[in-house]
Amino acid sequence: MKLFKDKKIFLLSFLFLSSCIEDAPLDSLSPAGPYARSIDELFWLTFWIAVGVFAIVQGALLFSVFYFKERESSPEPKQIHGNNFLEILWTIIPVLILAVIAVPTVRTIFDLAREPEDALKIEVIGHQWWFEYKYPDFGITTANVLVIPEDRPVRLEMWSNDVLHNYWVPKLNGKRYLVPGQTTYLNLQADSPEEFWAQCGEYCGLSHSKMRGRVISMTEEDFASWVVNEQSYAQKELPESSLAAEGQVVYLNAGCTQCHVIDGVWDVQGDRIAPNLTHFANRSVFAGAALKNNPENLTKWLANPAEIKPGTFMPNLELTEKEINALIAYLGTLK
Repeated sequence: MKLFKDKKIFLLSFLFLSSCIEDAPLDSLSPAGPYARSIDELFWLTFWIAVGVFAIVQGALLFSVFYFKERESSPEPKQIHGNNFLEILWTIIPVLILAVIAVPTVRTIFDLAREPEDALKIEVIGHQWWFEYKYPDFGITTANVLVIPEDRPVRLEMWSNDVLHNYWVPKLNGKRYLVPGQTTYLNLQADSPEEFWAQCGEYCGLSHSKMRGRVISMTEEDFASWVVNEQSYAQKELPESSLAAEGQVVYLNAGCTQCHVIDGVWDVQGDRIAPNLTHFANRSVFAGAALKNNPENLTKWLANPAEIKPGTFMPNLELTEKEINALIAYLGTLK
């Protein structure tokens, strides 16, 4: 029993201390764009109103407890039941408080939902367990890492390819559902070049917690350069005897092409259940942004994907160590 109590105290202490972390990747109280800032301002307005109500109510309660404490000489307390003035007063006061909160809340909701002018349109498709991004104006398809220009509104058009998901970039905006067969919308805008974390906010299966993402904002010049690079084929001529060339053979023959596309190498059109790998080497993360993109993590992933991400649709292809090393070398050329 004592051990259980100690664990309970430890967990409560850990939970309390975790709320004090500054600059956390998923900190919704550190807005970095106008949409997140409007939510933050509404939150603090509501918070301080609630603090004021709490202080008044608790103050009145404590005052009553001590001032009207029963004494031997205390007369019978005066009853106020049926007092019309007081009944009306404490009905009007909550109504006014709710009105003060409701007006900015409704205004903020409409402002967040309104499509901004000159917005960059990006499609977001939810999969178990990764996010796919399409830029219809540029003909670009990528995954896990959403790249946007700084200080420009972005309009996300979102839906799910399987189950209910939820797209959440805390420092740029609130959550929005991705629903199968239905399009939802979310606006993002970043103040400056930075990397932001994203997370699926709706339980969607075994690896829900590992359905993450990154949003990278760039200057207009860097974003234009990124677009040009993404529009080109990553594939270059590989020396026939190189390890990367062997890796391309593995990619074409081991079963990878059943799910993955590489433009210029294997770009058969159609719905795919796995990320487009055309510029894979330029992404900082993979596997639903759950892993950093480096040879060590790639080795673990290719050897046994289900061990890293339970329930993943990525099969274990039973690759040899040599094939894995060759495939990693090949993926490193996709820039």
